Amino acid sequence: MTIKLLAIGKTDNKQLQALMDEYTKRLGFYIKFNLEVIPDIKNVKNLSEAQQKQKEGDLILAKLSNTDVLILLDENGKQFDSVAFSNYLQKHMNSGIKQLVFVIGGPYGFSQDVYNKARGKVSLSKMTFSHQMVRLFVIEQLYRGFTILKNEPYHHR
Repeated sequence: MTIKLLAIGKTDNKQLQALMDEYTKRLGFYIKFNLEVIPDIKNVKNLSEAQQKQKEGDLILAKLSNTDVLILLDENGKQFDSVAFSNYLQKHMNSGIKQLVFVIGGPYGFSQDVYNKARGKVSLSKMTFSHQMVRLFVIEQLYRGFTILKNEPYHHR
């Protein structure tokens, strides 16, 4: 199985990017992983919230294959502790899917088309985080999940 993280807009914070790179490298010891950034939409000032969600949704859906399992990072999604999240990852690996795709939406969330395609929703917290920080948190939690599955000590350091 491969895991892909889709996110809208680039990360311009060098410290966050360095941490994301570090955890991406670590995660690579366990599973094929890639972060794919969808460029920000231009001229959003001229778009309504619904139009922006639709345009971003079209870009997200264009990055998926028919066999991908899409999981949305959504404030209304299921919350896990780290052990339960590792079990969630294991369940997907056991199901034989080729690629699990997590997606971080734009500032207004997802279009209805993206919700319709999704096979699940995960919430990191009831709190709101910047989109750039969410990327780091997701990658770190993926890494943590795999160390838990391998009974490695990272989780309890």
